[in-house]
Amino acid sequence: MFSQLIIAVTFLFAMILSVFRLPDSLPLMLAYLRPEWITLVLIYWAIALPKTVGMKSAWIIGLLTDALLGSLLGLHAFVFMLVVYISSSLYQRLRMMASWQQSLFVFAVIFLSQSVFFWTGQITGTVQWTNLYFLPSIISALLWPWIFIILRSVRRKFNIS
Repeated sequence: MFSQLIIAVTFLFAMILSVFRLPDSLPLMLAYLRPEWITLVLIYWAIALPKTVGMKSAWIIGLLTDALLGSLLGLHAFVFMLVVYISSSLYQRLRMMASWQQSLFVFAVIFLSQSVFFWTGQITGTVQWTNLYFLPSIISALLWPWIFIILRSVRRKFNIS
């Protein structure tokens, strides 16, 4: 029970970082440098504890994210379930990979999720193409080693298994 609470707190922290506003004095284009915090945390827990954080967790977190960000209901849930399915089906291989190889995996998965978001945004007319649209997948991949280290230390400190 305590371990599930710690996992929930990490997701809550990722959600807070996802909606954290930039100061108005900064250019709006810097918003494209924001990594996909929730997806990064979801990938970590799906790799570290695939039996604990699975499709049901991804669905719930996705619906909460949809409500938080005001997006199409079920879109994040679908994408997060896709991310968890890919991550948890490859978790044994990913654990054996070097950090830079895991970063390439993270890039590919987040790029796929952003492609789904872009595709649905184009259908609904809510997204405009910009050359910077897929930049968060690169930033997320670059941050992955640090996210991995931080979340692994949290998992070890609180003995989450």
